[in-house]
Amino acid sequence: MAITTFTDEYTSPIPPSRIFKASIVDSHNLIPKLMPQAIKSVEIINGDGGSPLKCVKYCVDELNEKTFTYGYTLIEGDSLVDKLEKITYEVKFEESADGGSISKVTSKYFTVGDFSLKEEEVKAGKEKVLAMYKAVEVFLIQNPDAYV
Repeated sequence: MAITTFTDEYTSPIPPSRIFKASIVDSHNLIPKLMPQAIKSVEIINGDGGSPLKCVKYCVDELNEKTFTYGYTLIEGDSLVDKLEKITYEVKFEESADGGSISKVTSKYFTVGDFSLKEEEVKAGKEKVLAMYKAVEVFLIQNPDAYV
């Protein structure tokens, strides 16, 4: 087994507390409304916490509304295929100098056997996550009283 790690950073004009509440804490309600073509529903079966995939199952490892940190593990679903054991994610929102936020995301892909994962292979998944993040950002800009 090998572990391949990617770290990404995104900026937003939205303060950390608002984007965290909307995109993480209340994502199970908000995301299906904003992106019904991609996310039919989100069902929380354990813990606190889209695409052409039929099903994915996450385990929430950490949800801290004071530090704006969120950790979760993808443990089942179409995106794991037979070459990935699991994928873990660590997300942290920090305030930027302009009053917006910086989102730092670290993803770790635990591969099966001697399979080697390339960044190009996860690019589509990253683009879908960024699309959800941007949809939430647009919603918050258009609704300045939401999630305050």
